[in-house]
Amino acid sequence: MTVSSPAKINLFLAVTGRRADGFHDLVSLVAPVAFGDELEVAVEPGGGDIVLTCDDERVPCGAQNLAVRAAEEFRMAAEVEVGVRIRMNKRIPMGAGLGGASSNAAAVLRALNTLLGSPLAEGDLRLLAASLGSDCPLFLFGEPCVMRGRGERLERLPEAVAARLAGRRLLLYKPDFSISTPWAYGALAAMAPSGYIESRLAEAMLSRWLSSSDGPETLLFNSFAAVADRKFMALPVLAERLRGMPGVQGVLMTGSGSASFALLDEEADAQSLEAEI
Repeated sequence: MTVSSPAKINLFLAVTGRRADGFHDLVSLVAPVAFGDELEVAVEPGGGDIVLTCDDERVPCGAQNLAVRAAEEFRMAAEVEVGVRIRMNKRIPMGAGLGGASSNAAAVLRALNTLLGSPLAEGDLRLLAASLGSDCPLFLFGEPCVMRGRGERLERLPEAVAARLAGRRLLLYKPDFSISTPWAYGALAAMAPSGYIESRLAEAMLSRWLSSSDGPETLLFNSFAAVADRKFMALPVLAERLRGMPGVQGVLMTGSGSASFALLDEEADAQSLEAEI
C-alpha cells in the first residue's frame, strides 16, 4: 500500500527542563502539514529481510533508518514472520525539525498494521511508536495536538480550536545547513535554568491561546530559537525581513531547526517571499 508521511510544524514549543533519564520535558502544539514524503510498503509472507530504497541517495537505507527500525520492532511486537519492502519518495529535508524520520516510522507502523490485519491495537501501536522516538506517536494522530512529557503524552484539540488551524496557508523554508537536535538540547541545558521555560508559565501561555479565538500567529514560540539564533545569525535576520513583508502573519523556526515557516494570508505573494529568502 502507498501511504503519505507528512511533515509537522511546532506552533508552540516550550522546553521546560531536563529529566532524570536524560530526556527533556516539553509542552508543544504540533500540527501536520499538507506536504511530506510518500512511502510504498509491501509485505512478503514467510519471512525475509527488511529492504528500504529511497529516491534520495543521501538517505541512509540500513538499520539506522528509523523506518527500518519501525518495521523490525513491529515484526517483533506483532510476532509475525514477513519480509518487508519499503520504497520512499523523499521530500522532507533531513535535519530540518520537520519530523521526517519520525513521520516515516509512524507511516510504516500504520501500513504494516493495516496490511497484516491489525495485529496490534491502537494503544499498543502508540507505545511502539513512543519507543522509537519522541515525535513518532504524534504522527499516528494525524491531526493537530498538544504534546507533553518527552513527546509521548498527546492530547487532541477541541474541534473548534483545530478548525482555527485547518487549511492555513504557510511557506516552509530551510537553509543549506541543518541543526543537530542533540546539539540544540545541549545548548539549552548549558544555559540552565534560563534556557528553560517554567512549566507553569508554558501551560498558562498555551491555555490562554486555547481559550481565545485567535489564529496561530498570536501563539508562536520556540525555546530553541534562542540558541539557534545565536549560532546561526542569518535565521533571525531573515525572519525579521519576512515579518515585514505584505501578507506575512508570523514567522517561526520549527522543532530544533533549521527549517522555519511563515504563516501567510491569502494575498501574500509567495514568489516575492522566495526571492527574499
